[in-house]
Amino acid sequence: MTGLNDSKNFYVATGKNIKKYRDMRNYSLQVLAEKVGLTKKTIQRYENGEIKIDMNRLKDLSVALDVTVNQLTEGAYTYLGAVPTESENISLPIVGKISCGNGVIAYESIEGYETTPRSWINGGEYFYLRAKGNSMNGARIYEGDLLLIRRQEEVEDGEIAAVLIDDEAVLKKVYRQGNTLVLQSANSDYPPIICGELGSNIRIIGKLKKVVINF
Repeated sequence: MTGLNDSKNFYVATGKNIKKYRDMRNYSLQVLAEKVGLTKKTIQRYENGEIKIDMNRLKDLSVALDVTVNQLTEGAYTYLGAVPTESENISLPIVGKISCGNGVIAYESIEGYETTPRSWINGGEYFYLRAKGNSMNGARIYEGDLLLIRRQEEVEDGEIAAVLIDDEAVLKKVYRQGNTLVLQSANSDYPPIICGELGSNIRIIGKLKKVVINF
C-alpha cells in the first residue's frame, strides 16, 4: 500500500521536473502560470511538491513546457511502486543562445525542439546546439549539423565539448595545461584558443555525445 510519504515524494519529484523544464525554457513562474491559467503561487507550490497535481493539470503543464507527461513525472513513479510506459522518443531543445548569471546556466533563443530516441539518453540533462562555421570539419562536424550535448562541467583531455565564453557557446577539443585551458579546433586553419582558468566568463557546459548530420 502506498503511504502518505510516498505520495508526497511523488509530487516533490514531479515538482523538481517542472522547475527543471521551466528553467530550460527560461520561463519565469509568472510566464508559466499565464500559459496554463494559474497563479504564480500555485506553480511555485507545484514545484515545491506542496500540493497535488491532477492528470489534467499535468497535461496542461506538459503542453506549456513542450514536454511529455512522462518527462514531468520521470523518477516520480518509483515512489508509488509503479513505472509508467515510456515513449521511445523524447523532445529536447535546440538552443540558439546560452547565458550564465549567478552561476546558473539558462537556455535562451530556443529555435525549436528535436525528437530524440530515448536510447541516446543515458542519465543527466541534454540539449542541442547547431554547428556554426567550419572549425570542426576535421571531426566531421559541419555547419548546420545538430550537436547533442550532455550537460557536465568536466571532460577528459581531447574530448569535444561545448564551452561557454562570454555567453557564446563554442565547440572545441578541450585540453588542460596546468591552470590554462586550451581549446583546439579540428581544422588546421584555426589556431588554438588559449584561455585562462575556468571562471565566470569561461565554463565547460557539456560534452558532445552525438552529431545529427544536416543533409
